[in-house]
Amino acid sequence: MLMMEAARALGFAARFVTGYIYVPDRDGPMRLGGGSTHAWCQIYVPGSGWIEFDPTNGIVGNRGLIRVAVTRTPDQAIPLSGTYWANRRTKWEWTSA
Repeated sequence: MLMMEAARALGFAARFVTGYIYVPDRDGPMRLGGGSTHAWCQIYVPGSGWIEFDPTNGIVGNRGLIRVAVTRTPDQAIPLSGTYWANRRTKWEWTSA
């Protein structure tokens, strides 16, 4: 938030980004690069476009950052959650979009 608001105070457009940080050390035979939920910011730099900045990890650019939501403020990035109740005989069908 501090970096995002500082950029805005200097006249730059800034957005809040939430998602995951890829952790290659967690690669294994069953799962690749499990990571943790994380947040960072994007700042619009004229001539370059939207650049991602992760001050927590010292990352500039999107190396290792997996975007889930991009919003103006953190409260607009509501985490995805939910509950589904069904009986044991419910048939599950999944399709990819």
